Amino acid sequence: MKIVFKLCLTLGICLSSIACAEMVAISHRPDSSIILEKDDADMRGEAYGWMIEVEHPGDYTMQIIYPPDSAKDELSAEVSIGEERFSGRLNKAYIIEDGLVAEHKSSVTLVEGAHLVLVESTVAPVKVRLVPSGYTKSRIHLSSSHYYDKWLKMHESPEKVAAMEWYEQARFGMFIHWGVYSEAAGSWKGVPIEKGDGPKVAEWIQFAFKISREEYREYAKNFNPDKSFAVNIAKLAKDTGMKYVVITSKHHDGFALFDSKHSDFDIADASPYDGDLIKELYDACRAEGLDFGVYYSHGNDWGEGGDGNYANVKAVNDQYNVPTRPNGKNLWDPSPNTHAEYLEGKAYPQIAELIENLPDLRLIWFDGEGLITEKQAFDFYKLVYDLNPSIVVNRRVGYDFGDYVDAGDNKTPAKNELAAKHFETCGTANHSWGFKAQDHEWQSGNQLLRNFVDIVSKGGNYLLNIGPTGKGEVPEPCVASFLEMGEWVQTNREAIFGTTRWTTFSEGVEKVKDSESKPTEFWFSAKGDTVYVMSLNGEASGARIEALSNSIGKVRSVKLLGSSQPVDWGQSNEALHIVLLNQKVGENGYALEISF
Repeated sequence: MKIVFKLCLTLGICLSSIACAEMVAISHRPDSSIILEKDDADMRGEAYGWMIEVEHPGDYTMQIIYPPDSAKDELSAEVSIGEERFSGRLNKAYIIEDGLVAEHKSSVTLVEGAHLVLVESTVAPVKVRLVPSGYTKSRIHLSSSHYYDKWLKMHESPEKVAAMEWYEQARFGMFIHWGVYSEAAGSWKGVPIEKGDGPKVAEWIQFAFKISREEYREYAKNFNPDKSFAVNIAKLAKDTGMKYVVITSKHHDGFALFDSKHSDFDIADASPYDGDLIKELYDACRAEGLDFGVYYSHGNDWGEGGDGNYANVKAVNDQYNVPTRPNGKNLWDPSPNTHAEYLEGKAYPQIAELIENLPDLRLIWFDGEGLITEKQAFDFYKLVYDLNPSIVVNRRVGYDFGDYVDAGDNKTPAKNELAAKHFETCGTANHSWGFKAQDHEWQSGNQLLRNFVDIVSKGGNYLLNIGPTGKGEVPEPCVASFLEMGEWVQTNREAIFGTTRWTTFSEGVEKVKDSESKPTEFWFSAKGDTVYVMSLNGEASGARIEALSNSIGKVRSVKLLGSSQPVDWGQSNEALHIVLLNQKVGENGYALEISF
């Protein structure tokens, strides 16, 4: 969208002394980034100046886009944003069609309201961007202006808006990492993956030991899950209180869990299993009333994806002195075809197959986007939209072309990292995502609930992972923790589903983070004139909630979710006081419904 602001003619530190002239349009993207065009700047000497209006407070990183002919130059800049000052050499981060993106290491905290931005650079910039620091920490690349307007039109279509309304209300989903790597169970020829290269999670076994494509295919010959897997997993998701399921239809190894016409490295052609695992789970989930999504590794395919575009990207980056990270690409035994041929011959067609075979598909969760180009990322998004505009697409499709943003694996954004886009946290119940026999670091139901209520209080979704065995069985400790969660979620669902962030996310959480007794910890959510208070203290006899004192408004009623018994309460200038002596509180705590 476009935000109109006054561009000031005289640059200085004191904003009140600046005389303002014509109205100029500044772009605020849905991801909260702010785009400052060179032609809109007011020049004073060598400095470019803009007045900006910050709508979403938080930490921002300054990015400067330079023309291609600055590739060999050392880039530095003096930057002033309000009272903040920072200077020095810029890191050459990545290339987009607008030019070379360079950024400061330091971030700046911006509060809501007007700020004066001054930039004096050794090389004239094409434009300046203020990007939420959560994006830069996660190495998320923002797109150029070349494809952005076309993407935005699709993202803001009525079908996509309705799809996002579903997604934001769904809140809680099951992630499933499952494939032929589940047969390996985290070891290669008796050697645990911990002694290999790269991530120590089981689904990266081929990368860890640089297993050849031919030898890795042998795993598929033993991948023959039990036919009960689909019904069992769908029921577990339902009993945990989840609303949707997302499964790895094809992970980085390239093996498809569905019958594909565009590759013989799939469940129908390379394994003894008789059936289509994706379609079977889809049908089981729909029977349970659960929505369905698929994970698809579009950027990485160690079997048929060549070198993952590494050589092409490195050749361009080297011209700009930009470092190139391998990002988990197959450089030990790449297939002889090019990455572009893989996209055209396998990735794009398989996405189309999934959409055509699963008419009620709700979400596509892309992954491995590290060396995907802007155009390729845009083409994936457009392909999905053209076939079914009601499918939600995650951020990892590439650049900022996702419908929502993820905070990173097992990460929940801090308050100052929240952006305008809806966020999701994907997390594991133990350490690995795929099944690893030696991984026994299972989180309790209470620990998983702690992650969940924190995410809910900040307005996000929780996609919680299981890693079934090669037979499709979910490890018992994981099942136990999920069912423990489910009891709390089912009782307190009104505080979770269809809610939004409240003005306060939590109270007392930081103060007693390392304490075993947490009687003062509360998380909040809201729905209209109702505020929900979530506690994980199963031994509570009462509560003192300072965020709900008289200053916030007059409380009309207090209800304990899951109970028909009245609650004794009183509101003062210091807090809302709750008595729970005569109430049955769950083992993992409770939630209160507060009406104003």
